[in-house]
Amino acid sequence: MPPSSDAAAPEFRFNGARYCLAENARLRPDKVALIMAGADDDVRSLTFAEADRAVRGIAAGFQRLGLAPGARVMIRMGNEIDYVLVYFGALAAGLVALPSSPQLTEAEAAFLMENADASVVVVGRDHPADPAGLGGRILLKPDAIAAMKAGPALVDYADTGAEDPATLVYTSGTTSRPKGVLHAHRAIRGRRPMHEHWLGLSEHDVMLHAGTMNWTYTLGVGITDPWACGATAVLYDGPRDPAVWPALMARHRATLFAAVPSLYRQILKYGDLSSVDLRALRHGVTAGEALSPALHAAWTEATGKPLYEALGMSEVSTYVSTGPTIPVRPGSPGKPQPGRRVAILPTDGPADPLGPGEIGLLAVHRSEPGLMLGYWNRPEEEAAVRRGDWFVGGDLASLDADGYLTFHGRNDDLMNALGYRVSPNEVEGVLGAHPSVAEVGVTEVAVRSDLSVITAFVVARPGAELEADDLIAWCRDRLAAYKCPREVRFLDALPRTPNGKVQRKRLAGP
Repeated sequence: MPPSSDAAAPEFRFNGARYCLAENARLRPDKVALIMAGADDDVRSLTFAEADRAVRGIAAGFQRLGLAPGARVMIRMGNEIDYVLVYFGALAAGLVALPSSPQLTEAEAAFLMENADASVVVVGRDHPADPAGLGGRILLKPDAIAAMKAGPALVDYADTGAEDPATLVYTSGTTSRPKGVLHAHRAIRGRRPMHEHWLGLSEHDVMLHAGTMNWTYTLGVGITDPWACGATAVLYDGPRDPAVWPALMARHRATLFAAVPSLYRQILKYGDLSSVDLRALRHGVTAGEALSPALHAAWTEATGKPLYEALGMSEVSTYVSTGPTIPVRPGSPGKPQPGRRVAILPTDGPADPLGPGEIGLLAVHRSEPGLMLGYWNRPEEEAAVRRGDWFVGGDLASLDADGYLTFHGRNDDLMNALGYRVSPNEVEGVLGAHPSVAEVGVTEVAVRSDLSVITAFVVARPGAELEADDLIAWCRDRLAAYKCPREVRFLDALPRTPNGKVQRKRLAGP
């Protein structure tokens, strides 16, 4: 287990699942906690009392398995209510929840199981009954989870400390394999500044989130934050159609809507906003990608509703935003939320914060309660993001005299695919294994001023005949869909440094 931050908040007893559910079950037991909307009129829901009871039942079932505190529980499910309950059930039992994407291939999922040394794997209705790489791990299928929910429940949540590990989420790193980001229970409480200053969230809200449950954006903003405030969360598991979202906003009287900028763009293009009643909607929020001024203007003109942006990452969630207390400034994701300690550091040399307007590495102070405990068994990568008292994630930015942030790209080569960070090393490793590929470089290429796509630049082996569609299909068999290149370009040679390193930033150049 990686070492915890030496600048974490003072230790106290705290369980993230209890924080989100126990008080709600006592004060508002009959209030709807979660709505899962499907196609047409298919709607399932849970009250806070029902969610609390189900989570404690699952937690008791986990404890009956004899798992050690902190054992990892990998969740391989789609957008199902049980995904939420298993996630919180793991926390309630003092275990570590490992959410995974339903888009992962069997090989990718097997790597996560092995790397995290997962003790339990929970599969959903649309996942393999016998996943690859299971080994001797305990496999729990939907019927087992149903029995746990209905069985004896814990009287109370596990007596965990604020610094005890709670979640392990995998994100792309600088190597060819994803890295695990380990968060403590305190990270859930550390999200509070965004409730007021980005989301404007209270117990009276209904939060509709457009993401899938494995994503930290969805687990945080779509479920954890509403429950921490006593609000109702609404998720969707029907066919993916951008035109459905205005109808869902109106049907469930959503007061808040959360999505990535690309989905807002698709809603404007394919959705009929004028035909639905959006009077309940107070504002939208967006994260994961940069929000262009043009898209912001188009949304506010079409709906008359504000749209608030935030900047964050898996390691620390969102910490810069606009919102009810931070006026929008087009072209900027906003200002550090009150209570956050954010600075711009030089890319090299001492960790002395730069002045207004100077470009450097965006840094968050390591006293931040929402900051990760560390990277799972990646000491070298963990050391690389520590700069004295600061955590640096690789983003280049500047702060103006008013505190507004301007994003200037990445200092490393990580790509952004619809809000997911993707390592070019991982994609290059898959394409490089193709028998007809001699060399490959992968980077983002701008196709519009506000949209970039993952593009592969390939050098074929002598005499080989390659087609772009064949290489994309090769990737789809081995990588989650969001990691696959959207375009393949063929070159005679890749641009390299004198030391032989591929110059990714030149691949898409003129």
